[in-house]
Amino acid sequence: MEEDQGLFADRPEWADVVPIEQYEGAPPIAPIFYTPEYKDATNYFRGIIKTGEKSPRVLDLTENVIRQNPAHYSAWQYRYKTLIALNAPLDAELELMDELAVTYLKTYQVWHYRRLLVQQTNNPEPELAFIANALQSDAKNYHTWSYRQWILAHFNDDALWRGELAFVEHMLDSDLRNNSAWHHRFFVVFQSGVREGDEDRDVVLRRELTVVKTKIAIAPSNASAWNYLRGMLDHSKTPYSTLRSFVAPYSVPHPEQHEAPLEMLWTLRIPSHHQGLNYHASQQLNSWRISMKPPVEMI
Repeated sequence: MEEDQGLFADRPEWADVVPIEQYEGAPPIAPIFYTPEYKDATNYFRGIIKTGEKSPRVLDLTENVIRQNPAHYSAWQYRYKTLIALNAPLDAELELMDELAVTYLKTYQVWHYRRLLVQQTNNPEPELAFIANALQSDAKNYHTWSYRQWILAHFNDDALWRGELAFVEHMLDSDLRNNSAWHHRFFVVFQSGVREGDEDRDVVLRRELTVVKTKIAIAPSNASAWNYLRGMLDHSKTPYSTLRSFVAPYSVPHPEQHEAPLEMLWTLRIPSHHQGLNYHASQQLNSWRISMKPPVEMI
């Protein structure tokens, strides 16, 4: 961690670097306010870029800039080039990133930089535990889930995939309305190829139908589960009509009035040309809506 040593302009070891002010061109109508510390660090960063220096002190400088502005992509890029040029220990860098990623979960640059490091270390296994820990802070964070999918797809190691279905099941048990976890389940089951033990796709489809029906029964108002159901039916080209008996208990006639009923409703849209449906059946199903009444009355 870069220790606070004051402004770079006041540090003797930086006296040889000529800081470069940010070029604004014409005087801006609404200038951005920068703190003195940020202006100082970025001025010296521009000075370093001009000379092309790649040294340990550049790592200190870029860390300082990144901690003040984690979205500064040029600082991330130059830091990575410096690490590679110095042949610096990337495991130590990943430890620093453990801290920064949790602090700046929603910053894209943090995750992209981590990808670069893991590609160099070629050691993805610890990343799954790191991601699981990061999801404790924000279980729906898009960047965290995207990074997990990248790890799995990029390295495509059976050992990495082996526990993934159990992991996503755990996440859904914690919050069955976690749309990110449902999306990840679809990625694991249907979009990532056929994993060992899942060669019989009919068995997989029946398993997933059982899972999603169970989740819907627990929380009929969960749009994420209904979306997963639609997605797997579309992916497997299974006619929607095969679920008529399952959908019926959750359905009510479409209200004629303009005002929506008190219950939140989720339309099950079934095109008239969908497989296995005649016109009248599809019209009937199109008039249904999934009732979002909770399974128990809240007192």
